[in-house]
Amino acid sequence: MKHVQSLPEPSADALEHSEKLVANIKNAIESNGGSISFKRYMEMALYEPCLGYYVAGTHKIGEQGDFTTAPQISPLFSQCIANQCAEVLKSIYTKKASKVGGCIFEFGAGTGIMAAEILLELEKQNSLPETYFILDLSPELQQRQKQTIESKAPHLLTKVTWLTTLPKHFSGIVLANEVLDAMPVDVFTQHGDIVYEHHVIWQDDALLEQLRPATETNPALHDRVLRLNIPKEATPYTSEINSHITHWLKSIAEIIEEGLVLLIDYGYPRKEYYLAERNKGTLICHYQHLVNEAPLLNVGLQDITANVDFTAVAEAADSSKLEVAGFTSQACFLANTGLEEYFKHALENNLDDQYTLAQQVRTLTLPAEMGERFKCIGLTKNYPHQLCGFKDFDQRYRL
Repeated sequence: MKHVQSLPEPSADALEHSEKLVANIKNAIESNGGSISFKRYMEMALYEPCLGYYVAGTHKIGEQGDFTTAPQISPLFSQCIANQCAEVLKSIYTKKASKVGGCIFEFGAGTGIMAAEILLELEKQNSLPETYFILDLSPELQQRQKQTIESKAPHLLTKVTWLTTLPKHFSGIVLANEVLDAMPVDVFTQHGDIVYEHHVIWQDDALLEQLRPATETNPALHDRVLRLNIPKEATPYTSEINSHITHWLKSIAEIIEEGLVLLIDYGYPRKEYYLAERNKGTLICHYQHLVNEAPLLNVGLQDITANVDFTAVAEAADSSKLEVAGFTSQACFLANTGLEEYFKHALENNLDDQYTLAQQVRTLTLPAEMGERFKCIGLTKNYPHQLCGFKDFDQRYRL
């Protein structure tokens, strides 16, 4: 993707849809004394019932959407994830000495392509889960997921169960690929000793950002920003904090009895996230495979994301009594989970696709592509075994 200054004009139907969402946001602003936090705005823009970006009936992922994820790029990615899942499922199976080897629970399954590929690979390894749960807030994506699995693995559709809330308890693997980056974030600007919280207001018939002292609007955010110890000479400094991670991981820790939480996303350890030169923050938007930095435009029609602070993930895991069992780059994780072997096998069966397969591997692993920018972190509960995905190049020391 590339950063652009101007974007394609939305269709008339899309503009009408966006205007309905803007009207809801305007009402929220007026009922809240004239402003809402950016976090609340982002929540509405992405998740407002029937209107938000992720819950409205439009294509988001793939060529017809706004961005592409690793499972869309190559089945090799999902096969590697399946290999890690198989290791955990087999361990649970052995421990329980039963035919039930645990479950897989995927957050935000996108088009369903990763679920289908994982199930097919686990079938080959005789390691199918008892159930493959999918939790997705978008009815449109749920339907696409069903269609994808029916198309690629129809005989395994009975293994899949769609949920709208977390199960009460389960053992196995929680998967979240590019989920954390879509959580609403607090946006702040520190100027010297003063921390400002970004708010959204309605003025001159338009949505505008406004800076308000965090000591008045969000004292907890003020304190968290000061603990980042951003050098005063680097200010004004704008960035983000994801305050949802702790509650989200705690809710997962409460339901998982034994197993692995595998999170894959783009981001940095905290020391790299809040570098002085990254003083504009990481918040970006995706619209028709173009990147922009205008989150108040095309409301409800474009994705809004922020990079993940993986140190915050590790801290949230510790407070939720989850063990940080591994942290590494996507390239290293895929290498550990058999990418080279899966690539060779794919070549044997598709020799004419050698160039395409090689390009897929490059995209997934090269530092300039997804290899270093995306990270994998493994969190475990009551699972004392080494995870194959982190057997080499474990970088927990960076957290």
